Amino acid sequence: MAVYRAESFSPPSQRARHFIAAALAASALLLGFLHGQPARAAVTPVYPISGYFIYGSTSDAANIKKLTDIKSVGGDTVITFGSRLKPATLSTIPTDCKISGVNCATAAASGVKVKRYFTYSDGSSWGAKSFICARDKTVTAGSVVYTIMVLPVEGSGCNSPSGTYDVVVINGGTNSLSVSVGKAATDLGMKYYAGLPAPVMRTDIGYLPDLSYQATLSLFTARFLIYQSNVNNVPGLAGFYHHVEMPLSDGAVWDSVLTLYRMQNSRIAQYQPGRSAVVSPYIDSRSAFSGRVTVAQARNAANKIAKTANGVKLAIAAQDGMGTGKGGSYFPSESSSSVDQYAASIVGNGSWGSKYLASTRDYFWGLSEGVKGTGAQLWANLEGMAPATSQNPCDNSLRGQTTKTRINKQVQQLGNTPAKVISFMWDPYFTCTGTWAPMLDRLKAGNTTPIITDSIFYGNGDVLVTGHNLSGGTIQVKWTDMYGRVFDKTVTASNYNASYGKQLGINPLLESVTAKLGATSLGSGKNYFINVVNSSGVKNDALYSDQG
Repeated sequence: MAVYRAESFSPPSQRARHFIAAALAASALLLGFLHGQPARAAVTPVYPISGYFIYGSTSDAANIKKLTDIKSVGGDTVITFGSRLKPATLSTIPTDCKISGVNCATAAASGVKVKRYFTYSDGSSWGAKSFICARDKTVTAGSVVYTIMVLPVEGSGCNSPSGTYDVVVINGGTNSLSVSVGKAATDLGMKYYAGLPAPVMRTDIGYLPDLSYQATLSLFTARFLIYQSNVNNVPGLAGFYHHVEMPLSDGAVWDSVLTLYRMQNSRIAQYQPGRSAVVSPYIDSRSAFSGRVTVAQARNAANKIAKTANGVKLAIAAQDGMGTGKGGSYFPSESSSSVDQYAASIVGNGSWGSKYLASTRDYFWGLSEGVKGTGAQLWANLEGMAPATSQNPCDNSLRGQTTKTRINKQVQQLGNTPAKVISFMWDPYFTCTGTWAPMLDRLKAGNTTPIITDSIFYGNGDVLVTGHNLSGGTIQVKWTDMYGRVFDKTVTASNYNASYGKQLGINPLLESVTAKLGATSLGSGKNYFINVVNSSGVKNDALYSDQG
């Protein structure tokens, strides 16, 4: 791995962060005053993950069932992975792909010079609706539909000035996965992001994309987008997902991934104007890992990724790292506490503060700074699994089941910075049965549990609490004042605002309530703790603390 350069940036201090949050909260109060009092009725409980990565199907019934289950727990968005455009040879073209008894790639390219051959399979039947050029062909062999494209090595149309071409053989069934998922999303009022074509990875550096055929991939991406426009131009198709991942690192070694994003975003802007794109880089904050990334580097990486948009509305859905053990969700008051058993299976026994450079919360504050002013939107990709141990199997996956309390903690640690929370991934981690019932069922059973995402301790003794499922009930605050006196007070929650997030233009699912403690102060640098019992009589199960 490359040696990464640390910079002097650090997330806003607790006091500075509270100042920013207080300014935003004041805006919300002003909006409420100008447009009438905020709604007081509690919103119908749904889990605050609103999107999921899925494995799509070519079956309409299977997609409707899956998306209906996702919608039942509050999901409104699904994302499928892309497929790879793979270099091939004439001898590796499927033997049943023939035109008049001749190898289909040879027949389609008859009379022209072929530089390279490629294969592609994305579970979709492209066929005649993808045709643009005279050399485009389609062949049906049993239940398989092959589509053959002859792409010019030079130029961008159908003809190569040098007479040299690349041939792509697309392998698909008689149905189309992307069309079926798009239809299901449209019927259910949901949004779908289809995976883009991706290159294979390099053989010398396995974590980087092979851009040796970048021009061909660019032309093929254009053909993919044109095909989607012809067969899948439905309201449910919101945009496209960049399949190739990278860490949130600003090292130059990752420039090839940025080049790929930039190229494909330009193609989206050209052939699918109005549709957006999602990319999902990952946090790796393990202290003992050579590829670890500081908050400053993550901030810079987010800025670099945002600048690949090329006119496309881009969402950067950062993976939080908790499902793979690469990231840590903890508050300053927990930094000396031992990591849980799942994280320990990756980083070993020790404290959160010693095993990770910074918390998820710090990284997302840094990422929000990185995207500021770029036009890109920060999302969070909550890893909906846990590192696998003997105690939490999930089908045959390399990762295991997680607990709902752990997921609640992950949502909490994201704070109020991401505009949307999605999760990797629905199947199998939200559907498998292992030590516990499927997470789908556990989300439904615990959909009223309060989750506290942030707070502001005002100088007049009011404490604004933000999060989910906060309406009614009581708020307990434990704090130390400026004289060192320790207090523990429980008050009735007031000023419930179901529209807090909407009014600020942040995550629209965020709510707020206020604890009125009376005249008091908060000691600088002192931890304070908050618990909420909502109108359903349910208490938060994830510890929340902050510092004065």
